[in-house]
Amino acid sequence: MTMIELETVNLEIDGPKATIYLNRPDKKNAMNPQMHQDMNEVLDNIEADGGVRAVVVTGNGDSFSSGMDLEECFLKPFDDPQLFYRTNLVALKWFQRLKAFDAVTIAKVNGFAFGGGFLVTGLCDLAIADEAALFGLSEINFGIFPAGGATWAATHNLARKQALYYILTGDTMTGAQAEQYGLVNKAVPADRLDEETDRLVKKIVRKNPVTLALAKQVYERTTMLDLPAAIDYDQAKLWELSRLSGNEWINVALKQFEKRSYQPGLSTYTRSEQQS
Repeated sequence: MTMIELETVNLEIDGPKATIYLNRPDKKNAMNPQMHQDMNEVLDNIEADGGVRAVVVTGNGDSFSSGMDLEECFLKPFDDPQLFYRTNLVALKWFQRLKAFDAVTIAKVNGFAFGGGFLVTGLCDLAIADEAALFGLSEINFGIFPAGGATWAATHNLARKQALYYILTGDTMTGAQAEQYGLVNKAVPADRLDEETDRLVKKIVRKNPVTLALAKQVYERTTMLDLPAAIDYDQAKLWELSRLSGNEWINVALKQFEKRSYQPGLSTYTRSEQQS
């Protein structure tokens, strides 16, 4: 196991699983410029490891993240346009990196998830939340609209009426409501949050990592294509997958199915240690 402790973020890599802990509990894990730098660094470390298939993002203490540190990110640098730009560009960089990450990203949402916390939940591929967690886009309450990708997160995870409601009112939703509206996959009692997240991670890390990465790419691209173009794209990606994985889906998975050693509708095939 690898442990890395930075000023505002901790990273734990345990085989195919990495866990990122936002670590400003006294500030409800508000994202300051140092946290944005630290997040880029931990993503570098995960990529350099090369073996991570699932990345869990969570918060230390009683919050996931209360969003941007309004004083450090906006008030203090505002009078210096270049500093303001550079400060927030670092944040925008890791948000985009998280969205495009090859490994499957899972938000484990405890406590408050406002603004940037809402955004990170929406950027992650999957999300498990404490049913009593509190989500919100409070930007309207201090005179702006959700930016830096936060409106994107609402638009791409919620139905139109729900997205606009939370953008325009600043009202909050619970983890249970977030499951109902599609922002998270599942909401559970706080004492089951670790267990439910681990259960999901165990499912993910058994899959072929090349397949996981390309499946994410195909999903993202086909949301912008009509059916004929989507088929052309996914067929090209299927050939890419076959080449990169040594035709594992044929040579290993379907050979096992032929012997009836597993049922694809109920379980996954067995990957050898060498393939892993």
